[in-house]
Amino acid sequence: MTDAPAPLVIDVHGLVKRYGRRAAVDGLDLEVEAGEVFGFLGPNGAGKTTTVRMLLGLARPSGGGGRLLGRPLGDPEARRAVGYLPENVHFPGWFTGLGFLRYHGALYGLPRHEVEARAGEALERLGLGGRGDDSLRGYSHGMLQRLGLAQALLARPRLVFLDEPTSALDPRGRRDVRELLDELRAGGTTVFLNSHLLSEVERTCDRVAIVADGRTRYLGPTVPDSDASEVDVVVDDAPADLERLLAGVATVRSCEGGRLRLTLAAPDAAPDVARRLLDAGARLHALTPVRRELEDLFLELTHEELAA
Repeated sequence: MTDAPAPLVIDVHGLVKRYGRRAAVDGLDLEVEAGEVFGFLGPNGAGKTTTVRMLLGLARPSGGGGRLLGRPLGDPEARRAVGYLPENVHFPGWFTGLGFLRYHGALYGLPRHEVEARAGEALERLGLGGRGDDSLRGYSHGMLQRLGLAQALLARPRLVFLDEPTSALDPRGRRDVRELLDELRAGGTTVFLNSHLLSEVERTCDRVAIVADGRTRYLGPTVPDSDASEVDVVVDDAPADLERLLAGVATVRSCEGGRLRLTLAAPDAAPDVARRLLDAGARLHALTPVRRELEDLFLELTHEELAA
């Protein structure tokens, strides 16, 4: 008996947004499961911000459609269960940290006593404990980013959109955000993460979508499948006439000293490669499949748009 698939919190198909004759989003498909940390990637101008605006009901689609938390896009009831941290949020300097969260708690319609308890808890969790009564004019960029995260999570949303949440943070701050995302995932909160930091996405997300020219080019695991036909080999010194030695089992793609990149003739040819190298007197230190990085996949799928 197989497990039932997780319900979809975002389910859109053929989403289109036109501005005059230009299509910022052009037939985009997207499915996000409940409880996952989902990465949304693409070069500048790919339609990411426009897509998020349509998902949040801040812009009306020109075509296509879908559902957010089981309700049609733009439904106010769905937005009540959503948190949002935009990339360029404005923080009025006259607010204190607590005042800023109290204001957003009132916008959510939360009772005052709940806001007080949640605000203090959020500030403490995000490293701003003891700074709640300080004016935002004295907050650093990184502190404001942490405050923005606290605001996005204040109403304990079922789904939270985070746009570049670690852009202003130092390495310690980025680690704190990764731990926070793990906690949200464990608690069943779905996170929709938009970031240009692919290394952070690889470390935190369960699945990703890569968009270009307003369309979904990839939707799947954060770590793409490795190419089983490519292997890296490390030996003390490459044997002479390597092509002849490996004929029929592998093709040499590169050879720099004792570091080789080989294409196997068959997926199960690695043992034959190792045996021939050892029989030729080489000392074999490593033979590993080439791991396809998320960055490689991103550049492959977006190279035309990046070039333009």
